[in-house]
Amino acid sequence: MSHDSTAAPEAAARKLSGRRRKEIVAVLLFSGGPIFESSIPLSVFGIDRQDAGVPRYRLLVCGGEEGPLRTTGGLELTAPHGLEAISRAGTVVVPAWRSITSPPPEEALDALRRAHEEGARIVGLCTGAFVLAAAGLLDGRPATTHWMYAPTLAKRYPSVHVDPRELFVDDGDVLTSAGTAAGIDLCLHIVRTDHGNEAAGALARRLVVPPRRSGGQERYLDRSLPEEIGADPLAEVVAWALEHLHEQFDVETLAARAYMSRRTFDRRFRSLTGSAPLQWLITQRVLQAQRLLETSDYSVDEVAGRCGFRSPVALRGHFRRQLGSSPAAYRAAYRARRPQAERPTADESATHPSGMPSAVGSSGVPAALHAEGGPLPLQTRRTAAASSVGPSASMSTGPDNGRDAYVPSRASVPGQRSGT
Repeated sequence: MSHDSTAAPEAAARKLSGRRRKEIVAVLLFSGGPIFESSIPLSVFGIDRQDAGVPRYRLLVCGGEEGPLRTTGGLELTAPHGLEAISRAGTVVVPAWRSITSPPPEEALDALRRAHEEGARIVGLCTGAFVLAAAGLLDGRPATTHWMYAPTLAKRYPSVHVDPRELFVDDGDVLTSAGTAAGIDLCLHIVRTDHGNEAAGALARRLVVPPRRSGGQERYLDRSLPEEIGADPLAEVVAWALEHLHEQFDVETLAARAYMSRRTFDRRFRSLTGSAPLQWLITQRVLQAQRLLETSDYSVDEVAGRCGFRSPVALRGHFRRQLGSSPAAYRAAYRARRPQAERPTADESATHPSGMPSAVGSSGVPAALHAEGGPLPLQTRRTAAASSVGPSASMSTGPDNGRDAYVPSRASVPGQRSGT
């Protein structure tokens, strides 16, 4: 799923300054960046494929800081151009940033701001969105990044309307993508925008990837809380929620335990995590349902009850919206990918004091996450609160509740969703 925003009149009317050329793409590299993300725009825009019907771009690889640049595996790279070369580019791509907790070099941020002011299209792949945000280019705009970093982006830059559900977001002159392979999706989208479907399709065939991918990041989401919450008093309430997800309670219950009004609790929770508490709670309960479907023989109705849903219908609705399939279809697909001998039963699982299979192994790391080869990868939880998780559950809510995670106080962005 992609988000193609209807370009604002100001963005649509923007023109390149005289020294910039539309066909020139500058890729801005930094030391410590992952080599896979860095190589995506180099492969898409830096190889002459005119024999396959793909129009040629002129690529300028620019160092965002003094070299040599060290990347994944200790490799050292020397960029042939410096920041000054960005002044010729009609498109500037930041494929990744080395750390979501450290500020980018101010010289690079200034170069990006100038490029944008002079009409260049600015692209951030994966954590490259943090560089664009640090430059102020995402203020008031929709954007995305890898789902794992979306809460941090939303918390650090509250004026950015972060949507972790999308593979990429096109807001006219500023574009962002989710992690890793989604960078390919966005680069193909750029080729499609510049030269049409036929050119993008020819390039996709060369890269041996689909020209358009359906779905978004939702099926990969594991909205555990950021590490920063561990030292906050709200962590105690979160720990309690994770221990009692098999019970039916709502956000008002959590607010009362925190001795806050619902409005104050919502605001505090969102400021810490970038997510609405209702959406987080629903997601944790769906995740636990997912684990029970993988690790037990409980029926779907039993799973719904053990995850705090008021009815199996509520479980099915939230499960399909977050993971793209029904609980029964998910279980069938998961088991088809695993040999019979490897499938644990409920009796073989660790047991929570409530009598339910625990989501935490003896090491304190959530057990029964996806085995290699499972259809939907999950990350281990990253907080001390989450390591005390008991049987997760999900609230029974209306079909649209919690759908606006990371898009605070903003109506749905006008535009068109397309199956890319």
